[in-house]
Amino acid sequence: MGSSYVVSDVHGHLDELRAVLSDAGLAEGDRWVGGPSGDDALWVLGDLTDRGPDGIGVLRLVRSLQEQAPERVTMLLGNHEALMLGEKLFPDSRFSGVWLVNGGRFTDQEALTDEDVAWLRSLPAMALVGEDLLVHSDTTDYLCWGSSVEQVNATVADLLGGRDVDQLFDVFATLTSRYDYLGPRGPLAARRMLDTFGGSRLVHGHSIIASLTGTPSAQTTEALSYADGLVLDIDGGRYDGGPLLLVRLS
Repeated sequence: MGSSYVVSDVHGHLDELRAVLSDAGLAEGDRWVGGPSGDDALWVLGDLTDRGPDGIGVLRLVRSLQEQAPERVTMLLGNHEALMLGEKLFPDSRFSGVWLVNGGRFTDQEALTDEDVAWLRSLPAMALVGEDLLVHSDTTDYLCWGSSVEQVNATVADLLGGRDVDQLFDVFATLTSRYDYLGPRGPLAARRMLDTFGGSRLVHGHSIIASLTGTPSAQTTEALSYADGLVLDIDGGRYDGGPLLLVRLS
């Protein structure tokens, strides 16, 4: 049985993504390898684009790896995927200003194809991998979409597939929420999510580790376990000068 790896918040850093996947033996360039045994799995927890130099390159790489190994490579929806969709589908709407403020790149938008849009609209919001509940954002707001992984993903698929700008903006806003697992009530919030959706640990990106620890991103070296060990943050803060972390799930 192979290992499962997670990575999040690549934010356009294509060379770094290729490097960490190569180091783990998961991919060689743009070709999926799947680790030494060939049956390792990769879970990408959102935010491929914006802020970095080649978001569309990152998107195309992840899409290609998923097409090569659909049972081994899974991409989850992040707030920047919802933002990218909103800017593409509803130009000159409420999305535009927010997209620019959040590091939107015109080169990414201009290169986005209908096939890319269809792929983005198909992305699930969460997954249960063994005892790990995988999501993009450190928020309990996923609960507003349902009470099971399947129900949440079906709700999000309906919202992404519609033509209502406000519905799509609500998806973006929900995924932008953060910090629900910090502080004395953090473990209670994490247990609520785990009791509802399953698993014994919640794994997320979205909020850079430095924002939780109060230290510079350049000092981040590994994922952060917190909330009494119920939550694991894997966002090293690559866009903020930290590392792109590829984490092997135990």
